[in-house]
Amino acid sequence: MNGSWAKLYSKNGLAAKQIAGKLVNLDVGQRIPRVTDFVHEFSMGRGTVQGALKLLEEMKAVHLEARGHLGTFIAQMDTQKLLEIAGIGPLIGVMPLPYSRKYEGLATGLVEGFEQQHIRANLAYMRGAGQRIDALKSGRYDFALLSRMAAERVVEEKQGLEVALLFGKDTYVSGHEIFFHDPQARQIETGMKVGIDHTSPDQYLLTEYECEGLDVTFTDVNYMQLFEMLKHGELDAAIWNKDEGRVTQLNRSAFRSPPAKALSQKVSEAALVVEKDQVETKHRIKQLDLQQVKDIQQKVEQGTVHPRY
Repeated sequence: MNGSWAKLYSKNGLAAKQIAGKLVNLDVGQRIPRVTDFVHEFSMGRGTVQGALKLLEEMKAVHLEARGHLGTFIAQMDTQKLLEIAGIGPLIGVMPLPYSRKYEGLATGLVEGFEQQHIRANLAYMRGAGQRIDALKSGRYDFALLSRMAAERVVEEKQGLEVALLFGKDTYVSGHEIFFHDPQARQIETGMKVGIDHTSPDQYLLTEYECEGLDVTFTDVNYMQLFEMLKHGELDAAIWNKDEGRVTQLNRSAFRSPPAKALSQKVSEAALVVEKDQVETKHRIKQLDLQQVKDIQQKVEQGTVHPRY
């Protein structure tokens, strides 16, 4: 074991782990807390704090610059090394199943975006915004990707969540349309069997708006099964993400309901949701170069970059 890393098991080293957990939430150029602040926060002696800061510099996790009465500032920092010293593991996020090029592009953009910032991050995939939020709240994941519409609803309904990042128009889906079993159908009509997935706020709200005032039969169905059920006539109509490649085989039409048209705009934007009290998680996420993520997503969609996630 490297000599400096071995020192983490000393008194100063244990203090360095705690202090590293604070410094990782700061940026280069920012002033660090005073020695007295660390003494009070962590109940440790001044000598221990000073020894811990010296050890962090020795390990090249941070380079500090004293500016007299102004305080001590971060001149350089190695975020990944600070995270390792603090014992903070990689970020783990959850997003929709990557069944479309757009989702593959978003996943690739996130993976490469975090890598560019030297931040370890892993992605998991789960259908249904409700399930992703439940998994986030249970502590299984550090962040969850939803549509902006779904994100704003869960932040309003559930305490302790916030939207940490908005990705911009058409980053979640290009849009939704109505798909039909009958190649001659042009709109949802009374008497139709319509597929609805209550685990997907986007899909079920769009469906309810488009069907308002019509006497239709709603069939609860897994969003991923809608295509096959339409194809085999088990459903007459269903609202579906038009980015999915298979939908080119089906008859489709645009929304007629004004509320559905308006809602579809919010559904098109990706949003990243975190727990409010996870300061360190939010700090790492804010380091993402959002334009870079979107550029990579577009290149994957265009086929000029291979998906990697």
